[in-house]
Amino acid sequence: MAEQPARKAPKATEARVVRTERITPHMVRVVLGGPGLDAFEVGEYTDHYVKLLFAPEGVTYPEPFDMERIREEFPREQWPTTRTYTVRAWDPVHRELTIDFVVHGDEGLAGPWAARAQAGETMRFLGPGGGYTPDPAADWHLLAGDESALPAIAVALERLPSGARVHAFVEVSDAAEEQKFATAAGVDVTWLHRGDRPAGEAVVEAVRALDFPAGDVHAFVHGEAGFVKDLRRHLRMERGVARERLSISGYWRLGKTDEAWRAIKREWNDQVEREQEN
Repeated sequence: MAEQPARKAPKATEARVVRTERITPHMVRVVLGGPGLDAFEVGEYTDHYVKLLFAPEGVTYPEPFDMERIREEFPREQWPTTRTYTVRAWDPVHRELTIDFVVHGDEGLAGPWAARAQAGETMRFLGPGGGYTPDPAADWHLLAGDESALPAIAVALERLPSGARVHAFVEVSDAAEEQKFATAAGVDVTWLHRGDRPAGEAVVEAVRALDFPAGDVHAFVHGEAGFVKDLRRHLRMERGVARERLSISGYWRLGKTDEAWRAIKREWNDQVEREQEN
């Protein structure tokens, strides 16, 4: 068998911080712009995401920034660290990209960066990717998640037309973390306050208690992997929702770093699928 050529590194987009805003005590909005976004576009998905690139502390890269060159010339531990974030909004007129970050003090990598970001700072990223948009042919929509899924849920709600039948459940720490969306008439969010409870417990309870409307449902369930697994089993096995009518994935895993979770995520998802097919 012929040896497969090494996959080329993706090309990074370079942007600059235009402005930031703390929209709740633990959510910071960063707007990116600059000439590097002149060729950037997003498609029809409401869960479009980009992979932000963070250089390890003390590491600088030659200009112009080139992922292929970095992978060739730098040891792997000096490659950029990636963090995946949902595109909250894209303004094609002003060429501005909005990303919302959950911030818990100095915990993590991207959150602390967003909390300290200043206008003019450079941010490079890969993407966009994506895979979900609400099916207009569905009889009703189920949207459920925690803070990490909130940007994608917000975009979906803003995209749905007036009259769409929606049950949206978002778990946040407390009432101060609730947000307002410019949604069509009749579309509301049920805010679930986590308090000291485990992440996702309130979401699972709310979905399990829901009196499901009749008809075809299109569901989006994302957030901490443990509760996502519980809801995937509930929706597939107990509610009989077809796999193709579910957009469902663990954005993060309690007790795992982002790198550790990404290393096992595909295998974890495959195992969950096998368990639910048996």
